[in-house]
Amino acid sequence: MTDWDDIRFFLELGRQPSLSAAARKLKVDHSTVARRIAALEQQLNLRLFDRLPRGYAMTEEGEALLAGAERVEAEMLALQRQASGAIALQGSVRISAPPVLASHFLAPRFVPFRVRHPEIQIDLCGDPRAVDLNRREADLALRMIKPGGGGLIARRIGAVGHGLYAARSYLSRVKPKDWAYIGYDDSFGHIDLHHWLMAQTKGRPLAFTANDMASLYQATRAGMGVSLLPHYLGGSDPLLRRVPTETQSPDRDIWLVVHPDLRRAPRIRAVMDYLIELFARDGRLLQGGAAPKRSALAKRRA
Repeated sequence: MTDWDDIRFFLELGRQPSLSAAARKLKVDHSTVARRIAALEQQLNLRLFDRLPRGYAMTEEGEALLAGAERVEAEMLALQRQASGAIALQGSVRISAPPVLASHFLAPRFVPFRVRHPEIQIDLCGDPRAVDLNRREADLALRMIKPGGGGLIARRIGAVGHGLYAARSYLSRVKPKDWAYIGYDDSFGHIDLHHWLMAQTKGRPLAFTANDMASLYQATRAGMGVSLLPHYLGGSDPLLRRVPTETQSPDRDIWLVVHPDLRRAPRIRAVMDYLIELFARDGRLLQGGAAPKRSALAKRRA
């Protein structure tokens, strides 16, 4: 009988651009991937991949087996989810979340959960991707966009508010008419927050751009200029001050996502309940409270 692991190696090599990429995904060295593929080919008496100078290319025989292998994968993953769900309040729960939300908001707030459930291990993964819950890349996911399709269950558990922030030292030495603005690069040009920020600049080009929130946050703290940050970052940093605006920036909803096979697993349910409680309790921090009004001095400077 064909080993399930051999099928897993076959599928991953078919999905990745190279042997090395498949090895990284499978968390083994590339020679292991090559050896497992060769063993599967020998067992099936089929050549599944052509070894080319630029990498492995799936053969017609491999393509013919692909759909069947994917069905086997779906059944095995479903079996694993069901077995995982049978475990009581112990074991590991992997949570995927946007990197800065994971490091600056979630990580410091899991101490009470550990006190309540010492037998549950939290594996918090800061990942900008929408991880595949069907393939068990995570047990739970926090996403800023509601997932569509895929048979997943999604619940809105809160929203993240944003505002303009700058280093106190920057605001003390630079007049509003000379402010430099910093923000996401063009790859984020489609989101509402980017459009709102560009409206605040009144036609001035961004002086500094980055493709991740952590870089923008550190640039703001260093005094690079005025940036749009989530309130849980800007509002809790004593080096920063919130800048008054005439309009409020759009919020970003937070969705808690789980595969239906796992939603009733006791340890998964315990983590879900805690996250729902956490976002309800700290909703004011996420929303930043009331926005500051523009002072008469700020109006005169503008």
